Amino acid sequence: MHLSHKEPIACKFPNLCQHQVEWVIMAGWMRIVTPVLIDAFPQRMLNIHPSLLPSFPGIRAIEQALTAGVKITGCTVHFVIPEVDSGAIVIQAAVPVLPEDTPETLGHRIQQQEHVIFPRGIAIAANLA
Repeated sequence: MHLSHKEPIACKFPNLCQHQVEWVIMAGWMRIVTPVLIDAFPQRMLNIHPSLLPSFPGIRAIEQALTAGVKITGCTVHFVIPEVDSGAIVIQAAVPVLPEDTPETLGHRIQQQEHVIFPRGIAIAANLA
């Protein structure tokens, strides 16, 4: 089931129950999730974030990394808790920051690694459950 981030979560929550959803997997979800949804899926919600958490949580993580001048950034699959980008880390991938990087070029390389680690992170988390 696909949840649009443009629709209120409250409108979709009954559908999650109706379709017997066991896990909520979020990618590109640029909203803060309510505790109501988190409590309904304890330790069964995953997010992917474009930084090596705990560095650069929240929005504009790639721009934060470039501004900070780090040499390595990456992406993180983590459990969702009420505190933004603070849940237990499942898996991470490092991506070098090149001198000529822009948010777009670095973002593209991070996204490539996201596609590698997200399925792995889902499998790891499912085996922990």
